[in-house]
Amino acid sequence: MKRNSLGFMIYIIIGIIVASNRGYLVALGSIENLISAALAVVLWPLLLLGVNLHLGL
Repeated sequence: MKRNSLGFMIYIIIGIIVASNRGYLVALGSIENLISAALAVVLWPLLLLGVNLHLGL
């Protein structure tokens, strides 16, 4: 159980780092930016593949 929690925590930390490096955590003033940032943190492997998760609503 603790191994899963540690793995999840590491996954999220890597996601935060990758999302920050790709500019998703810069301006979080709107709901679109917050959703984009959350998606970028969770789906960070897609960012490494070049997928753009910025929402343009």
